[in-house]
Amino acid sequence: TSTSELKAFLLYLADVTITIRGYESWEIGGSRPRLEDAAPRIVENPSDLIVSKGEPATLNCKAEGRPTPTVEWYKDGERVETDREDPRSHRMLLPSGSLFFLRIVHGRRSKPDEGVYVCVARNYLGEAVSRNASLEVASRCFSL
Repeated sequence: TSTSELKAFLLYLADVTITIRGYESWEIGGSRPRLEDAAPRIVENPSDLIVSKGEPATLNCKAEGRPTPTVEWYKDGERVETDREDPRSHRMLLPSGSLFFLRIVHGRRSKPDEGVYVCVARNYLGEAVSRNASLEVASRCFSL
C-alpha cells in the first residue's frame, strides 16, 4: 500500500459514521454532535422578587446540558452586565447560573435593577430561555 492510498483511506474513515447495536458514534472529526451531548434546558426558573433598596437579592437559574451551557441574563430585553465583564459591578453571575445582587440599586431618576429578567442557557446544540421574573424595589410606607 502506498502512502497516498493510506492517506486517502484515513480521510475516508474520518467521514464514516459507525453504527453498533443501534448507537451511533461520531468521535472522529468532531463536526457532528456526540450521542451523549444534549441541548440546554432550564431546570430551575427564577421567581418574582420584591426587595428593599440596598439589600442583597438572588434571581435563581439552573440549566443542564452537555456540554455545560453558558448562562447569560437579560433585563427588559437588554443583556445584563455582571462582574465577569466589570469586576466593579454589583451584579455577580454565580457558578450555578444564578444572578446575585450585592445590593439593589434604586434612585429617583435611575432604577437600574428594577425590571423583568430572563436567563438564557446556551451550548452548541441550542439555547433555553427561562420564565420571566420581575424584580421590584419595595416602596417605603410611612404611618402617621
